[in-house]
Amino acid sequence: MTGAVVAAMSGSAQAAPGAAPAPVSSLDLNRYLGTWQQLAAIPQYFNLVCARDTQANYALDSNGNVAVRNTCTTWSNTNNEITGTATVNDRITGAQLHVSFPGVPTQDRIDGPTNYIVTALGPDYSWAVVTDPSRRSGFVLARAPRLDPVEWATVRTEIVAAGQDPCLYLTSPTTGGLADIVPLCTV
Repeated sequence: MTGAVVAAMSGSAQAAPGAAPAPVSSLDLNRYLGTWQQLAAIPQYFNLVCARDTQANYALDSNGNVAVRNTCTTWSNTNNEITGTATVNDRITGAQLHVSFPGVPTQDRIDGPTNYIVTALGPDYSWAVVTDPSRRSGFVLARAPRLDPVEWATVRTEIVAAGQDPCLYLTSPTTGGLADIVPLCTV
């Protein structure tokens, strides 16, 4: 499948300057649940301890929200973990959520404004691009530890469509995937 076809199927459009990035037209939360590998990200302070194998696991909790469990292997080869909750803020697309982490300053409120927007999604839910309304964060998530060259090209196109620069994203080392940390625009 060509990158153009995948991009068209993901439902993204070029982001309007000053506006929040557009979410995908529809997110099936049940298909989105499960384990995702972080393959690239705009570096965030909470990721600095992560050397490799950064994962996000999403599952429904008893309140109908999403239980979030993020893990990674640190630079000292230990496991790092944080748990939180995600609440769907956009009932039309289902693709805009508020993610909170108890005890983390500015992220400890369970209800709040959108800070997680799925802007692109592989048609088979094999990869996703996520950002926030200000575009200060960004994550490339995938079900597998690697993407093929066509998928990487599509992801870079989708990042640009969301109003971001793929050179600001750094690859995240994963066992069975990329081993180096390099700007995504060079992959």
